[in-house]
Amino acid sequence: MKKYFSMIVPLFFALNIHAQNNITLKFNKKGEFKIIQFTDTHVNLEKNSNLSVYETIKKIIKIEKPDFVILTGDNVTQSNPQEGYRRFAEIFKTAKIPWVAVFGNHDSQNNFSREDLAKLLHDLPLCMNNDLGETDGNSNFVLPVYGKNKKVEALLYCMDSNVNSTLSPVVEGYGWFSFSQIDWYLKKSTQFTQANGGSPLPALAFFHIPLPEYTQAWNNKEFPPIGVKNEDECSPDINTGMFSAMLESGDVMGTFVGHDHINDYIGVYYNIALAYGRVTKIMKNPDEDPLAGGRVIVLKEGQRQFDTWIRDMNGKRELFCNWPDSFRSQNEGQ
Repeated sequence: MKKYFSMIVPLFFALNIHAQNNITLKFNKKGEFKIIQFTDTHVNLEKNSNLSVYETIKKIIKIEKPDFVILTGDNVTQSNPQEGYRRFAEIFKTAKIPWVAVFGNHDSQNNFSREDLAKLLHDLPLCMNNDLGETDGNSNFVLPVYGKNKKVEALLYCMDSNVNSTLSPVVEGYGWFSFSQIDWYLKKSTQFTQANGGSPLPALAFFHIPLPEYTQAWNNKEFPPIGVKNEDECSPDINTGMFSAMLESGDVMGTFVGHDHINDYIGVYYNIALAYGRVTKIMKNPDEDPLAGGRVIVLKEGQRQFDTWIRDMNGKRELFCNWPDSFRSQNEGQ
């Protein structure tokens, strides 16, 4: 026990002072903290592709007035992403909103490495990306959200779900969380839980590629998902156990991903919410596919719950629900 507590003080100190731009995330006076997740923007200035996402983001931010924004991968997919990210940064700087970006499988597909991308983000205005190289990947960090008593009341885990299989040609397909990353998550979770008197803090996790358990969440007949599934989940073929690590740790209430552009559902599996964001670029079949937009998530201070909904590019609010109340049995607790 002494070993854990000797690590906790420097951990909290480091997180508080090492965050980019000296920003501290806080619940507001109403005890709420609003996040907007934008995903799969696929900006390519070289090809003049998907530039409408900037206006979509501006519009949704103006409506929702969030406390924080996260881009969950496949953000800028051209060979040199610097100008694309600078345009994102300018939007958030103008709106005075702190933000981060985790990486998708297309973010480093050309000449700009993930290491270089991490360095670029580290220096952009109001960007809180703070990968310390503690594990595999280049967008792994934890952001605490403080309450009215200057105490950590919630956590935001930001993680790099990697690119492609490292076992090709035996195993093909998309990447997965390494054992090193799972160990990293478990250690961070344990440190925060011990610092909170042994009680897990309410937490959310953001990354790009959906866990294999998303399929089980979609197929949950007892608590049906809310939203649409227009394509099969493109999860990795290898399951290294990140979901079970979260389940055992008891802090993560929900995970939020992108990757599959025409899925936007939120479901539950063993009482963890497994959610997609709403694709932020305009899809080719707007009559069939989800309309471009973003997912809004509102944390409640001191409570293990959150509200979430989709705000589309036209300003319409869709698919409102609350975790866990929207996924409870009518007979539960009777």
